[in-house]
Amino acid sequence: MSNRVHATAQSVARGTDHDTERPPTRSRLLLVRHGESTWNRARRIQGQLDPPLSDRGLTQARELAERLSGRSLAGFYCSDLARAQQTAEALVDAVGLEPTPEVGLREIMLGAWEGKTRDELEAEFPEEWAAWMRRPSWDLVPGGEGEAPFADRVTATLGEIRARHPGGDVLCVTHGGVIQVGILEVVGRGSGGFFPFMIENCSLTVIQRRNGRAVVTSVNDTCHLSSAAMRATELSN
Repeated sequence: MSNRVHATAQSVARGTDHDTERPPTRSRLLLVRHGESTWNRARRIQGQLDPPLSDRGLTQARELAERLSGRSLAGFYCSDLARAQQTAEALVDAVGLEPTPEVGLREIMLGAWEGKTRDELEAEFPEEWAAWMRRPSWDLVPGGEGEAPFADRVTATLGEIRARHPGGDVLCVTHGGVIQVGILEVVGRGSGGFFPFMIENCSLTVIQRRNGRAVVTSVNDTCHLSSAAMRATELSN
């Protein structure tokens, strides 16, 4: 066999191998924080208590729906808390799927601090609040869920959702703390009591996995929100 024929045979063989290779499997979690709630506006700690969306939050959800309109989804999930469910319901017509409520997507439970403002915390829990200000830790919150149980719950829930949908885009309407844990899992660190990323109401964060490797491709994307809604969101965080 001449060198030219031998090279051609090798090339054909390589091409055949390439053609039969399976493309890498890509899945993406589209993590949405719920729209602004009435307690976001009042600057009250929500945790797992259940205030509804404000009028502005409903507007934000509609704006997000416009952005996601026609997107093909492999799955659609939401926290079972009202502010997340209301946000998800506003997206149903746009994405053509009904959301599946998922308890594991709830915000961290903050015990005795839920429903309180910062001034109320300082007055009612002076020792715990002072300790928090020195070094934040979810484990300081009286009756709270705690850092490790919260991180374990969120990591397990997102893992189960990914396992159900090994390919395609999966939309999860959830809470700021849940999204923080999802990002922190990828970068390999815990939160303590401090969340290092800005996650605004109705923002979009994307975590992509390809062949088992995860990367964060966007964080706190709010380009779909009107400037008025964005200014209000900044004031409410």
